[in-house]
Amino acid sequence: MTHTESEPIVPPALSGRVKRILLSPREEWERIDAEPATIGGIYRNYLVYLAAIGPICRFAGTVVFNQAPVVGALVQAVVAYGLSLGLIYVMALVIDALAPRFGGRSDRIQAFKVAAYSSTASMLAGAFALIPLIAWLAILGFYSLYLLWLGLPRLMRTPEDKAMGFFLVVLVIMLGLGILLSALMWNFVGLAYWRA
Repeated sequence: MTHTESEPIVPPALSGRVKRILLSPREEWERIDAEPATIGGIYRNYLVYLAAIGPICRFAGTVVFNQAPVVGALVQAVVAYGLSLGLIYVMALVIDALAPRFGGRSDRIQAFKVAAYSSTASMLAGAFALIPLIAWLAILGFYSLYLLWLGLPRLMRTPEDKAMGFFLVVLVIMLGLGILLSALMWNFVGLAYWRA
């Protein structure tokens, strides 16, 4: 399918979803909970766009402001993009596997919704990498933790008394995976980045 004048490049529902999940997350999680979805559909219509923000801005910022090698910065951006898309899927698998242990239900699609939509703030915060001077504002991405806290028990049907434990276990596992992937990326891509 080719792009025509009448077809938007970015799905129109994307900006509405982003706005609602950030500004009225409780109501948006109810909407997300009820809507039919597929993993492929969420990737196609949401994640492929938002996950690109950080890597593209980091690429542009390092090349323009730090005068980094273009090829190395491009390799780093592509790897970071792929890893962020993969990490969302792994996060969904973790949520799905843990839900029954905390009194919730196993549902791969619902788990993927939680992983994808709760990551919205952190993916958007990647835009601050464009200008190194304000890159510290990426800390605003921690709002994703609040989104995860709200969405996790709702979509996975976790009882209220077990929601905190579920949230903390998911958080610890995801932080560990994030640190591991960052270290791997630096080891494999960092060397190519500075040699390019």
